[in-house]
Parts: sequence; structure tokens; C-alpha cells
Amino acid sequence: MTAPLRTVTYFPAPRAQRFCSQCGSVLARRIPDDDNRVRDLCDNCGAIHYQNPRMVLGTVPVWGDKILLCRRAIEPRHGYWTLPAGFMELGETTEEGAARETREEAGATFTMGALFSMIDIPHVDQVHIFYLADLTHDRFDPGPESLEAKLFTEAEIPWDDLAFRSISTTLRLFFADRAAGSFQVHSQALSHGMIPTPDEPA
Repeated sequence: MTAPLRTVTYFPAPRAQRFCSQCGSVLARRIPDDDNRVRDLCDNCGAIHYQNPRMVLGTVPVWGDKILLCRRAIEPRHGYWTLPAGFMELGETTEEGAARETREEAGATFTMGALFSMIDIPHVDQVHIFYLADLTHDRFDPGPESLEAKLFTEAEIPWDDLAFRSISTTLRLFFADRAAGSFQVHSQALSHGMIPTPDEPA
């Protein structure tokens, strides 16, 4: 199903901080006492502003022999295809976040399945986690971050137009497991420059 044409702007705040969120003072960057990494420090109030990897959560939604993909309506990779996925929110589990993103991006109805893949992408400070999901209907209502949602057989997957390496990696793992007749939990790491495709999802 194709969503109505719309313009969505994605402009996340930069992760690097200039000012302390506790007192507003300018931050310094150095290694704190009893630490081994450079941190953002406030010399006024003493706060240490830690930065941690971001979790991206999604599903591999299955309908018979087909997989549901969404075409991105936002940058980066506007117009490219992806599994429904997005950043984890506070107060939710990884499974809840993956389900929420699938509902938001694809407007799909489904039953959540098992954990399937965990992909470390250290050069962009992210971890991508995907669950299996069984679709209960083949009609979709894409949200504002998707231009359309569509089912693909393995032969129809638009490999050259997939948005991110974590998506192509997860799909290849899925099809290999399906051919073998048994689904496993996979853990992989993607290094910078392995394949010339960006890894910064919205």
C-alpha cells in the first residue's frame, strides 16, 4: 500500500554537547579521574555527560513466502527500502520498541516472534536488533516516515535499493535460515567501509 505524498523532515540534535544540561555552563572534554575515556565534563557543577550507543529496533515481518519492506519518506536514504525499524524509546523493552516501530512505519498487524539478529555498528555508535514477526493481514497503512509498504518474495527483494547494511545483512541471514529450515539468533558486527552504504538510520 502507498501512503499519501508528504514531506517529512528529520533533523536530530547533535549528540555532542556544548553546554551542561544541569547548570548551563560550557563543557570541557577530558578524561575524568578514575576513567579511561574522554568525556564531556562540567567544571562548574561536576556533572559528567556520558554518551552511550543508540539502539535501533525492528522486525522481519513475514507473510507466507514474502517479507514486508517500507520505502523511506525521510532522510537519510529517502526513497530506499528498509525493514520497519527505528530508535528505541525510554521506558520500553527491545521487543516493545520493535513492535511499535512496525506499527508506526508499516501500519501492519502482526504477532511478534523470536529475537533474530543483533548487529553491532560501532563506527556510528549503534546496535540494530531485529525480531521475527508473523503478519496477520496483508493490508498496510504506512505512517509518515514511509512512502509505501510492500511485500516481496526473496527473488523480488530490491537489494540495490536497500537503505542500510544492517537491513541487507538481516535479510540474507533470514533467507539462509529459512532455506536451512531452522531460524537461529544471529550476532554480527559491521565495520566501516565493508559495503559503501550509510548506516545512519532515522
